[in-house]
Amino acid sequence: MKIAIASDHAGFELKQDLRSYVAQLGHQVSDLGAFNTEPSDYPDFAELVGRALHAKKAERGILICGSGVGVSVAANKMPGIRAGMCHDTYSAHQGVEHDDMNVLVIGSRIVGVALARDIVISYLNAHFQGKEERFVRRLNKVKAIEERFMSGSWESQP
Repeated sequence: MKIAIASDHAGFELKQDLRSYVAQLGHQVSDLGAFNTEPSDYPDFAELVGRALHAKKAERGILICGSGVGVSVAANKMPGIRAGMCHDTYSAHQGVEHDDMNVLVIGSRIVGVALARDIVISYLNAHFQGKEERFVRRLNKVKAIEERFMSGSWESQP
């Protein structure tokens, strides 16, 4: 699978480890930065991962910042991006299986390396349960909300 990974300065060390680990698992990894621990801005890296997914240069993304909150907020501003902050393995696989999550977000100041690796495995091994009507129905409702806001038709909604 093609994976785009990025972090700000706070997530740099964990990103370095996960980048190598994901490659060892047999995935093709695109490292979109940061490339050092110099202060940087998480929205820039969230956008890079989102653009990689939109351009079909990656099938899934991994984003890391200190808490995970900032990159999650920024990533979810982009159409088609369903980023979930996961600090446990259950959320990582359930987010894909039930919600078709395509970007995993981890807080490097919250999760250690060993747990982060387990979370990544759960995320990468999971598949959307698109045969179950309830998950498809809910995902379509999420997409409809996004479409209403992108088209401006949300203003006429109750």
